[in-house]
Amino acid sequence: MMQSIAKNSLRTITMAAALSGAAACVSAPQEIASNGSAPEALRGYYAQLERATDLPRMTTPALDSSRAITRFAFGSCNHQQRSQDAWPVIGSFDPQLFLAIGDNVYADVGYRGAADLSTFVDAYRLQAGHAEFANFVGAVPTFATWDDHDFGPNDSGGSFFAKEWSETIFENFWASNDRVRSRPGVYDSFTAGPAGQRVQFIILDTRFFRTDLTEYPYQEERRPLGGYAFASNPGDSMLGAEQWRWLEQELAKPADLRIVVSSIQVLTEAHHFESWATMQLERQRLLQMLGNRAASGMILLSGDRHSGAFYRHRPEGMDEEFREFTSSSLNLAFVSDDADAREPDPRRSSPMITEENFGLLDIDWSARRVAMRLMDDEGQEIVGETYSF
Repeated sequence: MMQSIAKNSLRTITMAAALSGAAACVSAPQEIASNGSAPEALRGYYAQLERATDLPRMTTPALDSSRAITRFAFGSCNHQQRSQDAWPVIGSFDPQLFLAIGDNVYADVGYRGAADLSTFVDAYRLQAGHAEFANFVGAVPTFATWDDHDFGPNDSGGSFFAKEWSETIFENFWASNDRVRSRPGVYDSFTAGPAGQRVQFIILDTRFFRTDLTEYPYQEERRPLGGYAFASNPGDSMLGAEQWRWLEQELAKPADLRIVVSSIQVLTEAHHFESWATMQLERQRLLQMLGNRAASGMILLSGDRHSGAFYRHRPEGMDEEFREFTSSSLNLAFVSDDADAREPDPRRSSPMITEENFGLLDIDWSARRVAMRLMDDEGQEIVGETYSF
């Protein structure tokens, strides 16, 4: 969402001449061809760098999966150099878990293509040093996926040459479980609650495997709402073959309510920034797969946009109306007085909120109803909706 600072399409990536801190004694290749072989060429270098670099590591309480989930929270777009006041506010609502769904730090600030991703390590170190954040993660079970700014450069995807090292940094910081560490990418799922009150959380990775987006040529008469086309290229992939297979298997498992997390928006077509709409065939595949899931309620959660809102959409030929709840950002708001007028959207069922916000969801199992609330940074409800399942 922010100005690009590196081009993944460059054939050659020039490395930083000097590495900072403990990594300085490790000899790095000065040039790596960005042609698909870069990760393999760099693995030996990273094996040394991992031993020499002291990465921050957050630990979080284990979730009691035997208890019914009645309240949880989520958020996105948290800048490590800005106020962290949101964390104690979220904690005051006593959520049973928190979903950090992308841009959890802005690690690419100042990044210039160095293979060691030193700005990423620096960003995580700074974030870990905030007592408000550390205390929150230490008290509330926290689960994370990434978006572009904690994965690589702005709008980057699977062609990012250093994605494997970025994954190592991410998994070390978030103390990822063995499921996540055992495979490429950071996707995961887990289920909590007894039979009849089971919530399955499916956390997607929309970065590690994603093919490059199709650019949308600038048109002067069009509002400046992003630069990517709504493409229908057969070779496009958002999740990669293995994650697609995994997702289909997860959706076949028994659950009463499913929470599906995508770092980028799924339902809207009101802008040309990053979203599932930029890969029309992939989004169609996703919605069909979600529609064919084992019987359950379902809510989509997303972030990325530096705005919050609720969305509804019934795809053509499907009986179900999908519901999506977008929350962004925790501390990096792009406040606008004309967001609704700038981005008219028949699929958006609420005003577009650009102030800092987080999402709070309360599940009433007896009524089979979820209260979804977008909260401001002082803990006041801005807008809310209910979902019955």
